[in-house]
Amino acid sequence: MNSTTNLTSNPKKLHAIIVPLPLQGHIIPFINLAIKLTSKGFSITFINTHYIHHQITLSNPTTTTNDIFSKARRSSSSSLDIEYITVSDGLLLEFDRSMNHDQWVGSMTHCFPAHLEVAMAEIKRSRPSNIGSCLIVDSYFVWASKLAKKFGMFHVSFWTEPAMVLDVYFHRQLLLANGHIGPGSSQRKDTIQYIPGITSINRSDLTSYLQEEDLTTLHPQYNFASLDDTKKAQFILGNTVQELEAQTIAAIQAHTPFYAIGPLFPPGLTKNPVSTNLWAESDCTLWLDSKPHGSVLYVSFGSYAHISKEVLKEIANGIKLSGVNFLWVVRPDMVSSDDPDPLPSGFRDEVCDRGMIVTWTSQTMVLCHRAIGGFLTHCGWNSTLESIQCEVPLLCFPLYTDQFTNRKLIVDDWKIGSNLCEEKPVTKEEVARKIKDLMNGSMGYELRGRMKGIKQVLQKATAIEGSSEKNIDCFIKELNIAIENKFD
Repeated sequence: MNSTTNLTSNPKKLHAIIVPLPLQGHIIPFINLAIKLTSKGFSITFINTHYIHHQITLSNPTTTTNDIFSKARRSSSSSLDIEYITVSDGLLLEFDRSMNHDQWVGSMTHCFPAHLEVAMAEIKRSRPSNIGSCLIVDSYFVWASKLAKKFGMFHVSFWTEPAMVLDVYFHRQLLLANGHIGPGSSQRKDTIQYIPGITSINRSDLTSYLQEEDLTTLHPQYNFASLDDTKKAQFILGNTVQELEAQTIAAIQAHTPFYAIGPLFPPGLTKNPVSTNLWAESDCTLWLDSKPHGSVLYVSFGSYAHISKEVLKEIANGIKLSGVNFLWVVRPDMVSSDDPDPLPSGFRDEVCDRGMIVTWTSQTMVLCHRAIGGFLTHCGWNSTLESIQCEVPLLCFPLYTDQFTNRKLIVDDWKIGSNLCEEKPVTKEEVARKIKDLMNGSMGYELRGRMKGIKQVLQKATAIEGSSEKNIDCFIKELNIAIENKFD
């Protein structure tokens, strides 16, 4: 265990041990949650894995070798009471987690919690007066309630996706009983209208794991186990907005304490003082500065999901046919770790006059730039919230997990985005047509107008008297009451 101790820690404060799922899309909101809670008077111990810390420090030379919060602590106007610890996930640093997902899941299930337990025992020994401590853990861990109980801590589950996904998982038995998931379910095309809090949803809008006919395989079973464990939590915090998912949240709250406290952004959105990138960032500012207002399509499929080379070829050729300016993030392992440049042969040369291709960049900096007019996205939840904040309309191509449900919210419910392709397989002709309509057509104009209204909902929620601020204050109040009752 590697630890950086923050000497300002106060044993009389509420103390939270925070453990994110070691994926970039989960670490980002967890870091923002940690900083938010310190501003509310918490003392935080943030636990990262050796591997994630190693990747961050490799990709961010300005980050100190032992504490990703050091810069934020120096720049904070108030005390940032965060202790930073790293532990092993049970795998060697050199092991390719991206291409060996099954082994990684196995390690998350069995090895990581063993290392975490040792670290927690040491934390408890160093804080003899932390009777009010709680364990804030990613909802996608299967062992959280057991570990919290062992150390006499309150279990707080942090849900980093929209409430609709959680509601669907919590009611998966209804889906199974009605034949919309499980064996033979792929033939079902009828609308699902019986899930509490969700007026209607299609089978194709369910998470990728629920769309698998065989639910006995590793990944569906892991997800089901983690969500069953989440049900045992005393509190669930959600990185969503009350007003955007009011009906769904009410259905969850009928059985489980759920607090919508999102969106959790760093102060200023584009100026995150904590490094989270697993790849080195390219600064695209000068290139974007050279482009007309709203003329650039931003393309990114996130930090984790993979895409087939055939699909990537059609999208690339569609972008080429569209004739628009574009900035494309092509991760080194987007297709495979063995294929660091999966783009079609000659593509880079053919579009060099109007395209910029990078391995990684600051997404919030890009989305906030005046040159960006649209976002071709995998529909990750962080990307969705950031796009709303920056008023950038979306062209949706979900790949994995919650992204299919996020697409439903974006396209069908909030109407701030459009589908890249209505029916698969995706073709270059349809990609080109959709891009043109998004960037220069009536579709883009209509989406931008509706995006302004959704952004206003986010801004009101995060204002001083907004629902997200009230909800986090309510959570803290209820946690304090629970602590008092426990030790009466």
